[in-house]
Order: sequence, then structure tokens, then C-alpha cells
Amino acid sequence: MMNKTTLAISLSLLLAGCGQPQQTETASDSQTSSVKQTSQTEELQEIYKNYFDEQLKLNPLLATYIGDNQYNDELPNFYSKEHLEELLALEKSYLEKIKGINAEQLPRSERISYEIFKRNRELAIEGAQYPEHLLPINQFYNIAGRLAMLGSGTSAQPFNTVEDYRAWASRMKQIPRLFQQAIENMKVGVKQDIVQPRVLIEKAIPQIDAQITEDVTQSIFWRPVKDLPEDIANTDAKAIREEYRDVIANTVMPAYQKLSDYLSNEYLPETRTDSFGLGQLPGGTEWYEYRIKANTSTELSADRIHNIGLDEVARIHGEMREIMEETNFEGDLQAFFDFMTNDEQFIYDNRDEMVEDYRSLRGTVDEVVGELFDIFPQAEYEVRKVEEFREQSASSGSYQAAPTDNSRPAIFYLNTYDLPSRPSWAKTALFLHEAAPGHHFQISIQQELEDLPRFRKFGRETAYTEGWGLYSEALGYDMGLYDDPYQRFGQLAAELWRSIRLVVDTGIHAKGWSRQQVLDYMYDNAPVAEARAVSEAERFMALPGQALAYKIGQLKISELRRDAERKLGNNFDIKAFHRVVLEDGAVPLTVLEPKVKRWVAQQL
Repeated sequence: MMNKTTLAISLSLLLAGCGQPQQTETASDSQTSSVKQTSQTEELQEIYKNYFDEQLKLNPLLATYIGDNQYNDELPNFYSKEHLEELLALEKSYLEKIKGINAEQLPRSERISYEIFKRNRELAIEGAQYPEHLLPINQFYNIAGRLAMLGSGTSAQPFNTVEDYRAWASRMKQIPRLFQQAIENMKVGVKQDIVQPRVLIEKAIPQIDAQITEDVTQSIFWRPVKDLPEDIANTDAKAIREEYRDVIANTVMPAYQKLSDYLSNEYLPETRTDSFGLGQLPGGTEWYEYRIKANTSTELSADRIHNIGLDEVARIHGEMREIMEETNFEGDLQAFFDFMTNDEQFIYDNRDEMVEDYRSLRGTVDEVVGELFDIFPQAEYEVRKVEEFREQSASSGSYQAAPTDNSRPAIFYLNTYDLPSRPSWAKTALFLHEAAPGHHFQISIQQELEDLPRFRKFGRETAYTEGWGLYSEALGYDMGLYDDPYQRFGQLAAELWRSIRLVVDTGIHAKGWSRQQVLDYMYDNAPVAEARAVSEAERFMALPGQALAYKIGQLKISELRRDAERKLGNNFDIKAFHRVVLEDGAVPLTVLEPKVKRWVAQQL
């Protein structure tokens, strides 16, 4: 369907005269425009393909995670000056390649891809000025933990053939170089006063130490050897065992020990104890502003986001008080928080019970989710416990997509650490966010879109992705999953938590809040156990701006739905709305809003 501008232009040409020359010229112009569109589209598709190919070559771990196994034996020195310069050169060269494209002449879908590609290249170039590489280790994300997950045999790295085992052995041999570069970068960071808060490193060190063992057979890196496929010949199996025993003992373990020793003995004394935010580092104010823009895909200021958070916290508190009345609770809101946090009826008896409870919810969701959607992912998913070595710092839940060949299912990682901090009333909202119809629907559908360029197929627009996850939590009302007032409280608590993030993330990184100020604000305004509060507060320190994306994205998607419902009235179709939001994959909020509004206008 033509938009109004295109339609007006077409009508003016038709009314200009009925002579043959005018008709011929119009047809010719139309043909020329069509040729230009086709030519530009083909050129862009080639640019996108070449960019992604080069990106995978520079980032082979990304290739592994998406199921492209051609670089499974490579582990580049991600933190080196040379590698960072290569990445920057890649971004600049491809931004230059698209300068000759006239975006106004592109079809709608192609224009979306163009706008996203251009924005991402510009963001990457802008971000390169900030010294992220000087802060390579924190408790929430570090390469040592990521490699341990890959080496466990339960993540993205395949262990099916002899070639697979050889590929991972090759990667393990490259670990010392990477760790040494991380150490060298941290030494530079110390000289430039760009260091992590002490509490983050205190949590990261035990994660690394957990991988160190004198008994090779007890190492997480030995697990794939324990599970050697039966169809691998005895001779090959023997060679694999010998090689892995040698590499783990003489290469991997010493590298982990060296990293741990440096962090414990040299880096830790230099870390920050009197400041916790990005804004307190050299150039930190601008650095945080960049993080806000990159994570929210908006131009919102830190002050504006802080105030949005305060307003949302107050609103949600009001709705929680209504549940207090419904359940005949006697006491104030803080007393209700204490009850919801500590009452034994909400605490799982053991980890297995928690996992099974979440798995059982899947059947219920599967029965009703079709009432809201007519687009579904093909990939399967499973609920799995977070590994013990990272559970103390991991979030309550997370999602890992399946590879495009569906050789393994997607994974909803459920954190079962410290059961009193994982109340049963959080179940429905968390499941809807991480599994269906949250991340599993959005990410898997995106990866399964056949015509989507790979840079978008595997891209993650944080505000859209996490905004959809938070929006999905509220879909439990549409599906009739919140009849239980305590589960409804869980949804409000989850939304409250994301609203609190707006306050405390900006508090830490823009307003100079201390760790204790953050914790006090959490305890005063939400039902939260100490373990989770500490984990979340330190997560915000480690990932500046990331936590803002959830609520900012959800507010925008919810706003677009309300606007569509108001304008379309009885003609509003919830399935069609969700299809419009999901059908192009993850997009910046600045792209999503006009896309949805165009769809609404077409229905009028």
C-alpha cells in the first residue's frame, strides 16, 4: 500500500494531462525508480553479507553462538590494540560504503535495515573512543566465565565429532594469550585511574578460582571428555583424552591461575572503594550518556530517566496497596514486602522443586498463548539451572537462543541459588519474560525470518528486546494467568524492579550514589531478599545503562498498544498488533514507533 505522500504525487502526475508524452514520461520515471530500488537493494544486500562475514571472522565466538562452525578453532586476542583497530576500521569502511545509498528510494523493509545498519555503525564508531577494553573483567561478564561455559560441553561449542574436539583443543591453547592481554589492559587502566569498583572484582575472583583444579578430571573443561560420543573410534578417543589432559593441565589451568593471582594480588588493591559509577571515571559523564543512547535507542537524559523511574515506582506502589486490601493484609506496604519476602509459603523446599514448578508452567502457557499470537517460533526451548560456578552473580533468569540449524534447543537459564531470594510468586512473570512469549518468541522468530540480513537476524536492540520481555510479563493478564493475587503481585514486583533500575542505574552512574545508597533504595521500595539486592546492585555497576532498556522499551511498546486500541476501537486485533511488532525482528524504538503508527493508519 502506498503512503499518503506517494499517493499525492501519483495523482498530480495523472491530472497533469492525458497526452501520450506525459504518460510515457511517467511510466519511464516509474521504471527508472524501480530499477534504482532494485539496484540499491542488491548493493545493500551484498554490503550486509560482506560486513557480517567479516564480523564473524573478527568475532569467531559470535559465529559459534549462532551455529556457524567455520571458526570454532579460533580465539582472537579480543583485547589487543590491533584487534580493536581492526574492528574500528571495519565499522568505518562499511559506513563509508553506504554513503552513496539514497534511503528515500528504498522499499519499507529495506529502509529499516538501512537505518539500523547505519545507526549501528555510527554507534560502534562513537563507542570506540571509550576505553571499555581497560575494564575486561567483572563479576557479571568476563571471558574466563564465558570460556568455561563453552568448554563445559553444555553451551554453544559443539562436541559431536573428532573435528569438534580438535577445534576446542585449539581454542584452549589460545586462552593464555587472551588472559595476558586482559591483564596488560588492566595495568594500563590502573595508570589511567580507570578501574572497577572493588566489590565487583571480589565477586569475580571466586568465579575464576572455581575453574582451577589440580585434578584434570574434575575440571569443567574435562566434561566433554567424560561424555565422548560412542561413535568416536577408540584410537581417536584415546588421542582426545591425552590431548585434553595435557592442554587443561599445562595451558588452561596455569592461565586461570595467573589471571586469579593478578586480580587478587595486584589489581584488587588498586580498585575503587569510594566510588561505584561510570560517571566518576575520567570522561565518565560522556561515557554514560553514550551508554544510555546505545541501550535505550533514545535521546533521553539521565535526569529524565531518573524521574520516570520515580514516577513509575510510585504508581506501582499504589497498585500493590490494592492487592494488600484484596488479601486482607494488615500493615503498611513495607510490612507487606516483608511478608512476601519471608513467608515460608513462597519459598521452595529445594532447587529441583523450583525447576519443576517452572517447567510445569510451560504446559499452561502453551494452551493459552495462541489467543494472542498468530506467529510462533519453530525452535524448541528447555528450562535449565544456572551453572553453580556463576550462579551467585547471575541474574534470576536469562535466555540463550538456539542455533539456526536447531541442533540444540534454546535455553531458559533459571537461577536456583539462595532459594529464599527466589520466591514462588515471581514464577509467572519471570517465565513469560524469558521463555514464551518473551525472549523465546522475539529472538527465535527473529532468527527464523528468511529475508532478514544476518546482521539483523542475530542483532539485539536492547530496548526493544528487553522491552518486549517486560511487556510480555503483563500479557499474563490477557492469558488469564494472574487470577492468583500473589502471582499478580509478582508481576507488579517485576515491573517495580525494572522501574527501580531507572532510579538506581542513573543514581550510580550519573548522581554518584554509593553501593549502600542503592541497596537502601531497593530495600525501602521493593520486596527483595539481600542476596538478590546485592547481586542486582553490583550488576548495575558492571553494566552501566543496560538495566535502563527494560522499562524504557516496555513503556514504548505499551504506549503504542494503547494508542492503537484507542484509535482502532473494536477493530483492534491483538494478534495483528503483536505480528507487526515482531515481524521485522529487533529494531530501535525510533524505528518501531513510526512502523506501528503506519500500521494503525492503514487500518483506519
